[in-house]
Amino acid sequence: MNEQLILLIAVGASSLILGIAITWVLTRKSNKAREQAAAERANAIIKEAEAKAEVLLKDKEMKAKDRFYKLKQEHEQSVREKEKQISVAENRIKQKEQNLSQKMEQMQRKQNEAEQLQLNYKNHLQVLEKRKEELDRQHEKQVEALEKISGLSKEDAKKQLVEALMEEAKTNAQAAVKEMVEEAKLTANKEARKIVIQTIQRVATEQAIENSVTVFNIENDDVKGRIIGREGRNIRALESATGIEIIVDDTPEAIILSGFDPVRRELARLALHQLVSDGRIHPARIEEVVNKVRRQLEDEIIETGKRTCIDLGIHGLAPELIRMVGRMKYRSSYGQNLLQHSREVANLCAIMSAELGLNTKLAKRAGLLHDIGKVPDDQPELPHALLGMKLAEKHKENPEVCNAIGAHHDEVEMTSLISPIVQVCDAISGARPGARREVVEQYIKRLKDLESLAISYKGVEKAFAIQAGRELRVIVESEKVDDKQAETMSFDIAQRIQNEMTYPGQVRVTVIRETRAVNIAK
Repeated sequence: MNEQLILLIAVGASSLILGIAITWVLTRKSNKAREQAAAERANAIIKEAEAKAEVLLKDKEMKAKDRFYKLKQEHEQSVREKEKQISVAENRIKQKEQNLSQKMEQMQRKQNEAEQLQLNYKNHLQVLEKRKEELDRQHEKQVEALEKISGLSKEDAKKQLVEALMEEAKTNAQAAVKEMVEEAKLTANKEARKIVIQTIQRVATEQAIENSVTVFNIENDDVKGRIIGREGRNIRALESATGIEIIVDDTPEAIILSGFDPVRRELARLALHQLVSDGRIHPARIEEVVNKVRRQLEDEIIETGKRTCIDLGIHGLAPELIRMVGRMKYRSSYGQNLLQHSREVANLCAIMSAELGLNTKLAKRAGLLHDIGKVPDDQPELPHALLGMKLAEKHKENPEVCNAIGAHHDEVEMTSLISPIVQVCDAISGARPGARREVVEQYIKRLKDLESLAISYKGVEKAFAIQAGRELRVIVESEKVDDKQAETMSFDIAQRIQNEMTYPGQVRVTVIRETRAVNIAK
């Protein structure tokens, strides 16, 4: 049993040793095979890498050769171009040298010719001097012979000759002047009428008569109630702010704005238009809109003045004079719109001065400005022609223009030919049928006098003549005038109107004193 076990163990051990030996032999063979395969793959990779490197090297060499060839061509091309430019420059220099040499030759020839001419001139001059001396000697001999024959010296003969010629020229000039004066007398009236008629025909403008009322159209009569307001507070606020009487009657879709001052009427019209369009109508809003519109109206006045100057081709007018020209749109002269009248006078002056060969620009300028004395902010006690002349002088207008303004109603002496032209054209414009209304001018003057009388009192802020002058509404400053003084002022103004002015019917004097307390919550 033990022997069998030992035998089995021996057989197993030998089998194991044999298996290990076989395994080692097989593994060694396998490793050799793998090493050989790896070596072969490595050799193949190396050969492939060497082949690729060789290809890349050849490619780089080809690219380098191409680049070198291109650079060589570019360099050769650049060299050829530079050689060409050098050749052109050399040719140009050679050409300039040839031209310079030719010019030098020409200059040398001209210089030689000039020297020859100068030499000839000197020779001729010497000959002429000799001849002149000879002629002078002969002339002196002749003069001496004439003096002996006539018994007069040379100076006496010359004096008698000059006197005779002057007397003859004087006689001829007097005859010519007399003839021209006679001809002018015969044709002056005819030519003057011809120039005036042609001027009037070329400037045939329409006549615009200013009225004292403006009609404000509304879409429906419901707006009238809103304009009047509760217990009439809105309409009273409007009248106090604008100085215009607002008449709301049964006239369908219309409200009448009555007042002699066109600026106030336009202010009231624009304010009403904004209030009705906005829909908010109450005293505070009315005052706000009126103040806003007043500023807009001032801007529009300046714009109107500028546009008028541009239309007439008048430049360099002072800003204050431009503003006064714009204010003419809202002023009237005997019912005739002042701006339209001044534009017409300017055009008439330009045409008439052109016919007479005078300065048309100055004439047109004087025609436009001749009535600026009617539109200043203050109203000094001066005729409007003198006031306009002073305003023009203040703003450094041309002296001829200033004289034409001051002399167009003969307040000052005319010192320029433009002055009578402005006077005549002013008369032509105002003399058109229907151009002016004396009654309207007198009526407006009476209303202005009413307002001026009230404003002369201390503490008066504003004064408005309304209802065709039948009521004078005076607004005073509450901090300067108390209730007792307001009552006394109303009586005093009424007494002065009664004693100093002429007016139809009665004038009601209303003094308004209003106190306001205003605070702002922040």
